[in-house]
Amino acid sequence: MPSNAILREARQLHQVSERLDSLAEEDNLFSEALITISGNIRQTATLLEVLVVTRMGFPGPAPADA
Repeated sequence: MPSNAILREARQLHQVSERLDSLAEEDNLFSEALITISGNIRQTATLLEVLVVTRMGFPGPAPADA
């Protein structure tokens, strides 16, 4: 089902965001940029989850908890 595939991609984007946050914590030249990019990726993942819930009526637990 397309909604499950979209939610899988959103979960992967959340994981990418977390990894970028971890890299940013290493206090390097790119920390500020990594934090910004990480936040943008996290927002995109959340928007995908909202899209699934509002357009497809995805039943069950909240997507972030899945």
